[in-house]
Order: sequence, then C-alpha cells, then structure tokens
Amino acid sequence: MREYLETIDTWLARGERVAVATVVRTMGSSPRQVGAKLFVSSAGAMAGSVSGGCIEGEVFEACQEALATGEARLLRFGVADETAWGIGLACGGTIEVLVEPLREPIRAERPVATATVIRGPLRPGARLLIEADGTVHGSLGDADLDQTVGQVARELLAQGASREVELAGQSVAVFIESFVPPPSLYMVGGVHIAVALARLAKVLDFRTVVVDARAAFASQERFADLDELVLAWPDEVLEGRLDARSCVAVLTHDPKLDDPALRVALRSPARYIGALGSQATHARRLERLRAEGFSEADLARIHGPIGLPIGAKTPEEIAVSILAQIIQVQRSI
Repeated sequence: MREYLETIDTWLARGERVAVATVVRTMGSSPRQVGAKLFVSSAGAMAGSVSGGCIEGEVFEACQEALATGEARLLRFGVADETAWGIGLACGGTIEVLVEPLREPIRAERPVATATVIRGPLRPGARLLIEADGTVHGSLGDADLDQTVGQVARELLAQGASREVELAGQSVAVFIESFVPPPSLYMVGGVHIAVALARLAKVLDFRTVVVDARAAFASQERFADLDELVLAWPDEVLEGRLDARSCVAVLTHDPKLDDPALRVALRSPARYIGALGSQATHARRLERLRAEGFSEADLARIHGPIGLPIGAKTPEEIAVSILAQIIQVQRSI
C-alpha cells in the first residue's frame, strides 16, 4: 500500500471515496502475488493492479459496487490455460480477490497486521487490527476467535508475511495481511559499489543507510538519494539497530572497518549479512572471526564473496548480484 499512499491521499483530499481490491489467495499460476492491490476512486481513477490486466475490468466494476453499497465481496477467478486469454487470467491458475471500501489507510509506521473475514458465518469484511506485541483492536464478536486470530496474525507479522488462514473448528477464513516499515539495508563503506547499491535498493523500497568512518567516502555529494549517511565507525552505528529484517552489506575491503561491522551483525538477528572480497580474502576473514570465538554456524551466516555468482564486473552489476542474493534470502522464509 505504501507506494500508493500519495495517490490515495490526493483522492481523499478531493472528497472522493476509495475502494480497494486485494489478492487474498492464489492457486497455480497467477500474475500477481498475495497482497497485490488495485485502488479505485469514486471518480473512476485507478492505481495498482491485481492481475496482468485481464480481470481488472470486472474488479473495477466490483469496486464501484462496493462504494455504492458499503459492503465487501469476495471474487474468484479461475481459468484453464488454453482458454485463459479469452475469459480471464492470461496465465491460467486461480485467484481470489477481496473487494471492499477502503478504511483508514495503513501507513506502517510500526508493524501491524489486519485480519479480515473473507468466508464463513461472519460478515465478510469484518476486521481486527493486531499489533506486534499481540494487542488486538476490534472484535469479530467472539473473544476466543479474536484471541486465535490475533496469535496467528502475530506470528505472520513477525515474518512480514500475508496469507489466507482457515481456522479449524471455526468455519471461518480470514485474510491476514502484514504491514511493516521498509527493511533497512546497511552498507558499510561508502565505496563505488555502495553508490550503485543504494540507488537500486531504493527502487526495491529499502531504507538505505551508508556507514563509513572515512570522510572522503561518507560524502553527501556521493550519495544524493540516501535515507541516512553516517560518518562513524560501523560497530558504533550498527550496535542495537539491527533487527530480523535488517540487511548488512560490508563493502570496504578493510578489516579495520569490515571486522567490527561483522562482529555486531553476527551477534544480531539480521536477516542478511554479506561481505565483499575474493575467496582468499573471505577465508582470511573467517579465520580472524573464528579466532575470536565465532562458531561455524555463526560464520555460515556471512555470504562471502557477497552476491549471487552471475559474473558481475561493474559496480552496477555487482549491486544487482547483491540485491538478487538479498531477495533470495528474504524469500526463503
């Protein structure tokens, strides 16, 4: 939702109402993932997508109906591959789409999840809001059901995951959607690769941070579109800031900067840790860390040499290989 907030705010400021269609389930091949959204204003404007374009017309009409009635509705599209182009999903497969009037947009300044009823005896569209500590706001009309949904939502929120959940014994299906702030990418070393990596990471909606103790490298002129540039020793900056969604790319080639950063990263729950350097450089790095007491399991968390082996040569190509590896790790949950 984050990428469409400015558009939604513009519509709302004009006094328009907004409906949202969300992909809540996919089976087989589908053009968009669970959580993909299409927003439709009462003036007929659209933003986002729930397919490759093949079902948008029908979903648009359902959104206009939701704005007229105020009611949520679950749509299901399923088409065989050989007839897909004519009557639905161009790639075949099946998707379910929840259409409803938009409530207050979730801005994800802190991790929260929503649990929305999509099937069962309860009213479609009934919703809970769940915070990371398990606090549940609202009610589905049954305290035990609220508690069960809240616990499942908290687990999915910890993973940043969204999916449809069938509640055994309750005859209720809910769509649990996680809204979390962007993951952070900490780049240790303001080198040329970091310039390219920061630029590309912004496209993928990372919060980008470059850390370097060398003023010539930690230069604002080199990093124009960066969330944070810190002139300091990396261990001082990283300590206490890395969470389970953080990614750390160590890029300096200098043990005086690399090793302190890796020590902090290895003692943290950081999701991804990568270090630049050749096989020989990485072997020496592991020996130093091993001598400091880090276990083989600890050292195995470091992706070194950093990036997927795609034959990258230029800084931009290396940046692509690093981001590809980060995506691979993120998707392996």
